Amino acid sequence: MALLTRVLVLNAGSSSLKASVIEVGRREPLAASQVGWGSDATRVVDRRSTLEHALAALWGSVEPASVASAGHRIVHGGARFRQPMQVDDAVLGELDGIAGLAPLHNEVALETLRAQRALLPGLPAVAVFDTGVHASLQDEAFVYPLPWHWYAEWGIRRFGFHGLSVAWSVRRAGELLGRDPAALGLIVAHLGSGCSVTAVDGERSVSTSMGLTPLEGLAMGTRAGSVDPGILLHVLRERGITADELAETLDHGSGLLGISGVSGDVRELTAAAANGSTRARLALDIFVRRAAEGIAAAAVALPRLDSLVFTGGIGEHAADLRAAICARLAVLGVWGVESATVAEDAILTPPGTGITILRVEAREDIVIAEATAALLPGGQ
Repeated sequence: MALLTRVLVLNAGSSSLKASVIEVGRREPLAASQVGWGSDATRVVDRRSTLEHALAALWGSVEPASVASAGHRIVHGGARFRQPMQVDDAVLGELDGIAGLAPLHNEVALETLRAQRALLPGLPAVAVFDTGVHASLQDEAFVYPLPWHWYAEWGIRRFGFHGLSVAWSVRRAGELLGRDPAALGLIVAHLGSGCSVTAVDGERSVSTSMGLTPLEGLAMGTRAGSVDPGILLHVLRERGITADELAETLDHGSGLLGISGVSGDVRELTAAAANGSTRARLALDIFVRRAAEGIAAAAVALPRLDSLVFTGGIGEHAADLRAAICARLAVLGVWGVESATVAEDAILTPPGTGITILRVEAREDIVIAEATAALLPGGQ
């Protein structure tokens, strides 16, 4: 197979660096590694050594010279970047300018991108944007009910995230159901360190829970999700907190961690709740309620709902939470699912039960690899 089809995929997320080598046209990676960053990647200072560690694991199985390009997941492309883009110094400069819109993600990804260019200077780098999938949102879905000039002059609008995960989930849903994805009405619940819900009508994103930044929407590991904006004004005016302290709290000290005081990791919270921690139990209950509410809200954007897809680390592996979310959605006709571990992509509901519940492994790596290979000369 042509060497151009081999892509080094670097997915610098909010909790880990996932690295793999994908040969376009094949689904199993030729090599893969993952380096955990805890619940907050911004706390890791030495991005280069992290990347060196990840690459060393890959090069044990793949010859570095056989890789033709590197594809990077960039969470926020702003209004400028909707399509994949080959990275040069000018593009990096523009991306630096919007990094503040997703400080938990873009800064980490750009540091990783710079480290890759330094370690592998001859390897073309391509940025693939999570926000691009949501370019299909209509005005009513992305304009906030704020003064018009905030949107028209300042560019404040909903962008949406987890788009690469959504794109893969839509494709896999079509395969699992044996139907054309263009004919499906889907809700994709990407539940992980960051969480979002996206309604997809015929492969088009029509509603999504994250907004201008990845702070809006569901309760997350360390992020608050949507809260009464009056609360934020109150703590700024009455409690002496600064804007920087508020940003730190909303990004790093809220969500599951803020409620529980234990962790932003569902696995640790589940263990703590089993050992009698009422705050850990409350954090999980709030997580379930907020996820169910987000799914129910997304449903109104669709002419019909054929399937609900659970993906992301929690969506794939936290069977008890998945079952609890579905139980809360019974009023919408969602069939209950068992709280049993499912190791592979699967249909979780019996035939003929209405809305089909799917478990899909997040494979942003494949979407990134395909987009990267297609962009470069000689790509597919």
